[in-house]
Amino acid sequence: MTNSIAKAPVWDRIKLRAARTFGAWGVFFKGFVKHPVMVGSIIPSSATTVKKMLEPVNWAECDVFVEYGPGVGTFCRPVLERLKPDATLIVIDLNPDFIGYLSKTIGDSRFYPIHGSAADVQNILRDLGHEKADYILSGLPFSTLPNQLGPKIAEETYAALRPGGAFLVYQFVKRARDFMAPHFDQIDKGYSLWNILPCHLFWGWKKE
Repeated sequence: MTNSIAKAPVWDRIKLRAARTFGAWGVFFKGFVKHPVMVGSIIPSSATTVKKMLEPVNWAECDVFVEYGPGVGTFCRPVLERLKPDATLIVIDLNPDFIGYLSKTIGDSRFYPIHGSAADVQNILRDLGHEKADYILSGLPFSTLPNQLGPKIAEETYAALRPGGAFLVYQFVKRARDFMAPHFDQIDKGYSLWNILPCHLFWGWKKE
């Protein structure tokens, strides 16, 4: 008697076994294979990159934190560890595998995983009862997103942030700054060497 894995096509069986064997890494790999232009990397960010990316955040004044493309939660757990007890973390991803995985593995009442597009961030915030976000984090590969989606997300992000808030972006290429520049007057930059691959870090601040 054959099981469901044996009945599946060969490539599907490989992806399923990877997910079961490697847990979060398997889910991340599966997501990359299905949507490579949306994920951007086959390996989650390093702990060093996460720490450096989140350093400028004023957690005492952060009520709503949003992340685009959370993957398997590499940033989610560190953000939740830093958030106030009454704050909110909203993560938005077009990949249902990632949203499903996060929904099952993160049991925090402050956590809201949303299956949707980052371009709809303003509507998503309103639907959850929030007017603006304090910080928005993104690892989406802006330069490879389809149909002018990169510029649209940058524009919507600026509108969704409160004055004094920031757009936190980590990318393998510098071009991400080009998408931020039309909207953010102050863009601080950094670099994380201890990552596979090394990546550029940007913090775009909305004027008070």
